[in-house]
Amino acid sequence: MLKRNLKRIFTTLLALQGLLIVTGGAVRLTGSGLGCPTWPTCTGKSYKPVPHQAQGQLHAWIEFGNRLLTFGLFFASVAALYFVYQTKRSDLKLLAWLQVGGIFGQGILGGITVLTKLNPATVAGHLLLSMLLIAGATTLNFKVKPYELQSDNPYAKILAVVAFVTLIAGTVVTGSGPHAGDWQAPRFKLEIYAAAKIHSAFVAITLVLAIYLAIRFSRVEIRALLLVIFGQALIGLLQWWQGLPQWLVALHLLGASLFWFATWRTRLSFKYLRIPGSR
Repeated sequence: MLKRNLKRIFTTLLALQGLLIVTGGAVRLTGSGLGCPTWPTCTGKSYKPVPHQAQGQLHAWIEFGNRLLTFGLFFASVAALYFVYQTKRSDLKLLAWLQVGGIFGQGILGGITVLTKLNPATVAGHLLLSMLLIAGATTLNFKVKPYELQSDNPYAKILAVVAFVTLIAGTVVTGSGPHAGDWQAPRFKLEIYAAAKIHSAFVAITLVLAIYLAIRFSRVEIRALLLVIFGQALIGLLQWWQGLPQWLVALHLLGASLFWFATWRTRLSFKYLRIPGSR
């Protein structure tokens, strides 16, 4: 029963991490980054949007909803930590504590993002911290069932590093373009075309590494990663050709989460070996 509860709470934690990225994208794409212009309050002394708020009710509630989800995520991480201690799984304790600390850090970083008027570096950091938390939640989920360490593959390590650099490059593209969270928000001082070319180069390197691993090893995780990479590349090209429409940018952001999840699952499949017959 405890193992089943552990699996459920880790899955919930992972799903909420992905949802936070999607709602964060909605904040940015609708220009609602300053819908709640103060922090920790939303406006003035109120912790929630108020009628006739200057930023508009829609923008205020979109931003407020994203803040509320962070609280829900924090409580889910505390519940995960509780169940980890109930099962006495010492190998999961550090990861569970990192989830709690990381989500608390997300709240603080979110406040800094608002107070710096959506500085692109803090906006990028906000997303990248979510990606790291997804990696942690994915590892917790993977380790619920019995496993043992195996000989690691250096190319799988390199793949994970390059994939994360690809995400960093993607945040620079976003921070240089039109969807930075508010029309008055500062941008990176880099021409968006140059940023996109750098991002594309890292996508290509990631693809080559994934193809190499797929040729050498027959694993479902690698095949899933290749599908996600090809899908992401197609969406990325379409959104560029179409002038960065909001719905395609949102789809690309969702794809980025799936891309990182699939990459990390691939990484874990090389580092840990499931014990046969385990449930």
